[in-house]
Amino acid sequence: MLRSPSRNVRTWITALVVGSVLVGCGSSSEEPASDKARPAPKTQVTVEPIKAATKLTDTNGAKIALKKKPERIVCLFALCDDILTELGIVPTATNSALLAHPGFLGETKAKEVDVIPGGFIAPEVEAILSHKPDLVVGLGDTHGKLAPALKGATTFWAMQPETWEDSVGYLRDVAALTGRTAEGEKAEKTFRTKLAAAEEAPSDKTALIIYGSDENFGVATPESDVAASLFPKVADYPWKSRGVEGSYSLEEILAKDVDVLFVETLSFGDADGKLSEKLAENPLWGKIPAVRNGDVHEVNSEVWAKGRGTRSLGMVLDEATAALR
Repeated sequence: MLRSPSRNVRTWITALVVGSVLVGCGSSSEEPASDKARPAPKTQVTVEPIKAATKLTDTNGAKIALKKKPERIVCLFALCDDILTELGIVPTATNSALLAHPGFLGETKAKEVDVIPGGFIAPEVEAILSHKPDLVVGLGDTHGKLAPALKGATTFWAMQPETWEDSVGYLRDVAALTGRTAEGEKAEKTFRTKLAAAEEAPSDKTALIIYGSDENFGVATPESDVAASLFPKVADYPWKSRGVEGSYSLEEILAKDVDVLFVETLSFGDADGKLSEKLAENPLWGKIPAVRNGDVHEVNSEVWAKGRGTRSLGMVLDEATAALR
């Protein structure tokens, strides 16, 4: 029987790093999986004006202060790359592969952006500082430990997105600090309009997003996964976070009669092949309606699992709504 990893492991796996994975069957003290999520409120399309600023309190309550508009920005996780692309900015250096996606810079132009060595978990401080950045943007629960080493040399901004609203908030914050207010408003408007249109005709199909590299898979839940936070608006998505120790077994998934499956294959080390192909070795996998009916969709994990910004989420919506028709 298969079980999903904890929320913290989700952050690591999403970055192509294996954390600890819980294997076996178990129950949770949180809400049962059979409880359906409450109807999500309608998305507002109106966008409030963004005002340029050199200091602000971000969408998560962190205070950011700069001496001037940042021109050299180093991205340590993909949301930063997504936001900068939306604003028409190319990062000075990056720690993700998102820019190589054709919906962003594409492979050729992405090669012109330096890559910070050391991997997602331990990017090299000396390499970061060698780019003389005005601003370094990282994922709080992963890169927060870098703050002391960067203090005094640059400004470090720890973001911690969990929902699409968080991502929109960070887009607005970066737009304000970079002075790209018009671009930020346009990107937010485009995304909100797409999401509002999608929720006007929600699918009655039951959907599920899973992620992983082998039989130890995870279930993306709206409370802690940005892409999954969109799904209660566009489909029946009865999956809720069970906290650090919670999980879903393949038996529970089978009981929910999933109609459409989205699979994020996350590769690391010597791992290869698609997650859906590896799960096919389990006899329960073939009994899921989505599998029986050929409605399993292997999606781009750079966009679905790691992008998290309005551009990536727009792509997620396009692919999801097409599959859910």
